[in-house]
Amino acid sequence: MPVHASAVANCKTEPKPAVCKKATKAKSNKTASVVSRVPRRTSAVPSFGQLYGLHGVDDPLDLSSSVALVLDQDTNEVLLSKNPQAVLPIASITKLMTGLLVVEAGQPLDEPITITQDDKDTEKGTGSRLAFGTTLTREQMLHLALMSSENRAAHALARNYPGGLDAFVVAMNRKAQELGMADTHYVEPTGLSSRNQSSAEDLARLVKVADGEPMLREFTTSKEATVKVGRRQLAFHSTNGLVRAGKWDIGLQKTGFINEAGKCLVMQAKLAGRKLIMVFLDTAGSRQADPERVRRWLDSNPQALQSSSKLQ
Repeated sequence: MPVHASAVANCKTEPKPAVCKKATKAKSNKTASVVSRVPRRTSAVPSFGQLYGLHGVDDPLDLSSSVALVLDQDTNEVLLSKNPQAVLPIASITKLMTGLLVVEAGQPLDEPITITQDDKDTEKGTGSRLAFGTTLTREQMLHLALMSSENRAAHALARNYPGGLDAFVVAMNRKAQELGMADTHYVEPTGLSSRNQSSAEDLARLVKVADGEPMLREFTTSKEATVKVGRRQLAFHSTNGLVRAGKWDIGLQKTGFINEAGKCLVMQAKLAGRKLIMVFLDTAGSRQADPERVRRWLDSNPQALQSSSKLQ
């Protein structure tokens, strides 16, 4: 049977934070009582998940994420869920939709794109190793946006989309609607804005579609890449420690972080011979900890792979 923690439904914020509906506790074999845990977080700025009290929702695996969803990619069988309908900021998970639109647009991958002042982060004031004036191909920009979560690269890709940045954001939301992502809303292509929001159920749909694009699979799972910037060779690396360690069979992934979102991770990985989609939002502590908890749980409880619940 699947493992469920409480689902927080209709916690939607388009674009302002809304009040979450009261969460109810689901029974589990672990304990019959409700256990409220202190969030394992060092950031002084509370995430939306903290503000909504989602970290306090008990779950049998003692996850450090406010939101979690694990399902079989081929059958849609839900193996684990915790607040799967809660709508939260998704940070750079946004770039998975950005990458999907870039690939589907079919623009020349060898076309040069230049980083300009328009690509400066005015939302969070973050820096970048791609200086203004840097010119790379569309393919290189996409690689860095997906592997290293390069914000200027993602913004430049959207800016060079047919119709420009505004048309790109419209296309992002239109694509979300086409995929049935009813709880998802985008305002920009990088994930720096906390108004880019979604639910675990919606993101699972996005991962399933993105996994069908070979380039997205390749770029999100590569460990490192080197690009020539001026006279220098710059090495970029994956933001996902699980990818860098090489001990998982990961087909596609994307990480994210801003204070409002906490640490986020979506990925498709093969465990116990099945392709599983995993979504973890607003994680306190190590981003790798909850996937490892899930893997140990599945290894020790093979009956957990027999589920009757399906994501519609």
